[in-house]
Amino acid sequence: MKSSRLFLLAFLLTALVGKPARAHFLFIRILPPAEGGRAAEVYFSELAEAGDPRFIAKIAHTELWLQTASGNFEPLKVHQTPDRLRAWLPYTGSLVVTGKCRYGVLARSGQTPFLLRHFPKAIAGNPDELNKRRPHGKLPLEIVATIEGRRMRLLALRDGKPVPKAEFVTVDSELKNLTLTADGEGQAQWTPPAPGNYAVYTRHTSKEAGELDGQKYEEIRDFATLAFAWPLERKDADAAAVALFEEALAARATWKDFPGFSAAISGSLNGRSFDGTITIDARGKVSFADTDPSREESVASWVQEQLESIVLHRLPRPAAPGARPKPVLRFGESKNDHPLGRLLIFDGGKFASSYRVKDRQIMVVNRHVGQQNMTITVLDNDRNTEGLFLPRSYTVEYWEATSGALTRTETVQERWQRVHAWDLPAQHTVTAATQAGLAVQSFTLTKHEIPKSK
Repeated sequence: MKSSRLFLLAFLLTALVGKPARAHFLFIRILPPAEGGRAAEVYFSELAEAGDPRFIAKIAHTELWLQTASGNFEPLKVHQTPDRLRAWLPYTGSLVVTGKCRYGVLARSGQTPFLLRHFPKAIAGNPDELNKRRPHGKLPLEIVATIEGRRMRLLALRDGKPVPKAEFVTVDSELKNLTLTADGEGQAQWTPPAPGNYAVYTRHTSKEAGELDGQKYEEIRDFATLAFAWPLERKDADAAAVALFEEALAARATWKDFPGFSAAISGSLNGRSFDGTITIDARGKVSFADTDPSREESVASWVQEQLESIVLHRLPRPAAPGARPKPVLRFGESKNDHPLGRLLIFDGGKFASSYRVKDRQIMVVNRHVGQQNMTITVLDNDRNTEGLFLPRSYTVEYWEATSGALTRTETVQERWQRVHAWDLPAQHTVTAATQAGLAVQSFTLTKHEIPKSK
């Protein structure tokens, strides 16, 4: 075993490909649940974190498979973005994603022309479940990992058979690496030194001549990679993540000691006007009465649903000791440079959820509900008299969970009116876009009245 740094990686890649600018590998990274759901992303880069847009066309034909619990390999639909490929995955569970990409023939003056092929893999989830997954078996080169407590046993397979004395190179997020030499059975043991994102690669060169797309080559150079986050599974909380989330909750405007209120309501539901009265009692129960009972049935359910959502987010959480346990939250990303804030993964609850928090505000809420994934993205907040935050505008996107197809987008605008000590809803507009077109629903509340104290 011998340790080295980035210069070794650069040297190896320069020798293989010709110049550092092309010193890239193909990596798959299984992301935590976030906007739109959970995805596997494919990068042609120096590490499994960011792609290089210069080469996206060369890897766009990459094939990916998801290995199911039963051991089957199901093909994934691959989407091309400006600098990476993306495929949607199940929101939860232990996952193995495998791929292959025939990059093409590289021929440079004075050098041996060769066919370059990549075979990336990524794993995530419960170690015991992952250890039960079998190799793909039909790839020319593959890395198989067996998790043994705090260490991994790596195995290189060439056409399904172990490669004695195979060389593995580990790469962390700072491009520090370690070279491991396998034993006579093709296996090497490695203990990741700290939590973080890692990748491992191995290579194999065969003297096999051929021709591809009119270009001749004299040998084939195969690279296999394995990428993962370590540890593979966590159940504990990050104290800093919990504190960040609770700080954002405390910065929201809430209806403390809420007595209830009543108001006149008027609005438009997809072009149909309505008006009436609403009452919300101290417990948050919503009642709506339309001045025209004949149209109440077509309007009431939407008005009720919207007001109940508004009330739910304004009523304070139980404050009694022990009434509500602390949330179990972990950071979903090691970096803190996302424009919408750092990703927090919520463990437990009714829905599988994740959040982004920035500047004491919850900027994004991601949820998996039934057969769809939902993302709420805050565009703008207002501040009330006490300096606490009230939502002003936000979007809600809905994706079909299996295919990742975007099915609906809503833009919501809120306006508030201060009545005594409470910020009450004054206007609520929802603009929804689907394949069927654009729909607008809106209501305005006036003549707010707080019940007199008894």
